[in-house]
Amino acid sequence: MQWFASLEAWQQALLASLMMYAMTALGASFVFFSKKLNGTFITLLTGVAAGIMIAASFFLRLDWKNAVKIYRRDRYSHASPNSAHTEAVCAGALSVQLAGDAYYFGKLCRKPFIGDALRCIEIEDIKLANRLLYGVSFIIWALGVLIIALFFS
Repeated sequence: MQWFASLEAWQQALLASLMMYAMTALGASFVFFSKKLNGTFITLLTGVAAGIMIAASFFLRLDWKNAVKIYRRDRYSHASPNSAHTEAVCAGALSVQLAGDAYYFGKLCRKPFIGDALRCIEIEDIKLANRLLYGVSFIIWALGVLIIALFFS
């Protein structure tokens, strides 16, 4: 870790950003292989993503207990088996109801709701969802820095 501390601030920021982008690209690369990967492995990955999101909701003082409750109940409430994991956490953390019926090319498609309508969705929820996104990004960045520190110190 001493080599990292010896770098200039802009170099540290660049390296940390590149590490974050590399971790994001690595995680996103599983999409290309998802049809070939074991369903259990995909469920594990989405579970890890939901866990990180729950941790972020705890640190951001959102309703993390409701996030856990809604995740456990609604994580499979989507036509795609692993698509609702993080959506359920977000709905629970914000105490709102997401998904539901949708229109595609003018045709109604009935879909289950995710979360409980404890309150109405407001414009400010976009900012809260973004805060949650940034919290998740920070946790992943911190994990990346920890990995660098463990392997390169």
